[in-house]
Formats: sequence, structure tokens, C-alpha cells
Amino acid sequence: MNFRQCTSCAKIWQNQEEFLADPDVSLLGLQVCFDDLLEGLIMFNHSCKTTFSIEVSQFENLYAGPVYEERATGSEQCPGYCLNEKELKPCPAKCACAFVRVILQKIKHFPKQRRR
Repeated sequence: MNFRQCTSCAKIWQNQEEFLADPDVSLLGLQVCFDDLLEGLIMFNHSCKTTFSIEVSQFENLYAGPVYEERATGSEQCPGYCLNEKELKPCPAKCACAFVRVILQKIKHFPKQRRR
């Protein structure tokens, strides 16, 4: 089973590592799902000029730290990053959403293969 197929050009990525290392794939943002954070959508651009999304759950393995129980959304400690889908910064708050921000950073900084 393949990890992902581009919805426009039909490019296939066999696994997560191949997908993340592809220099033709770039991280665009996050559509957070506050009801179930793992159902949030991480958005990507592909070089064929298409944008597609993959659920956070498909990248859950990239995080091994603590997951906080309570959301800090709207509190004084919340910088509001989750409310801006193009904001990729890590969150400094002790918030249930913070682990998703760490996943975004790991995706953003994943080493890309050199173009052939």
C-alpha cells in the first residue's frame, strides 16, 4: 500500500520518508480540528501546482513527547497559531494542540533529497 498519491499528476510516494524527503513537496499549513486533533489536515503543495492535505494522524509517529490534556486556545498563554492555517511556528503554550505544532516543525525541517 502506498503512503500517498498526488491528486493531480498521480505521482506515488511509497512511504512517509519518501514523501517528506521529496524536494517537490512543500509544507503549506494546517487546518486544525479542535474536536479531534489527529483529524486535522496538514496541507502540502506539489510541484505539479496542486495542493492536497493529509490527516495529522498519518504523521503521529513523528512525535514522542508529552501531550497535554487541556487546550489553551483563547487564553493569555495562547499565541493563536492554530487559528492561522498558514502559521507553522511551534507553540510555546502547554496546550493539547502543541504536539501538532512539533509535528509541523519536523515535517518542515525534514531533510530533502537532492534533485537529480
